[in-house]
Amino acid sequence: MTQDATFEDGREQPLRLKALDAEDLGVIAALVQDAVFPAAEMKWDRKARRFAILLNRFRWEDADNARLRKRNFERVQSVLAIEDVVKVQSQGVDKSDPEMVFSLLAIAFTPGEDGTGRVELTLAGDGVIALDVEALEVILRDVTRPYAAPSNKVPSHPA
Repeated sequence: MTQDATFEDGREQPLRLKALDAEDLGVIAALVQDAVFPAAEMKWDRKARRFAILLNRFRWEDADNARLRKRNFERVQSVLAIEDVVKVQSQGVDKSDPEMVFSLLAIAFTPGEDGTGRVELTLAGDGVIALDVEALEVILRDVTRPYAAPSNKVPSHPA
């Protein structure tokens, strides 16, 4: 008896996504929700006009499969890069302690004139990082293999 191939038969590939408009950014925002990172992993390269964070993101795209198969939930290290950044501001973000761990809750884009705009990264605890951009270009790229989430729980937000 033969069976059709299933998704599980294939080799999972790391994510490599690019957002050039608000709709695309919504997809990336959903995938990085509840990602955690230490302050030391945020970098703004003023010369290259790039703001990047090395995130430990929860693999939302695999959560249902993990639940069904009764296996560990996973996280993966990913680089979130925002290109064409001309200005960075933050509020409620203490960068003096490189070990301080932040949790990314949301990403939003507010368009400006002629393709410019502002990307806002909302962090747990009322922190916000605002990035003025010349044009919207956000890249999400997985850079490690998935690993078992230390808590083995799905992130949740009390109402």
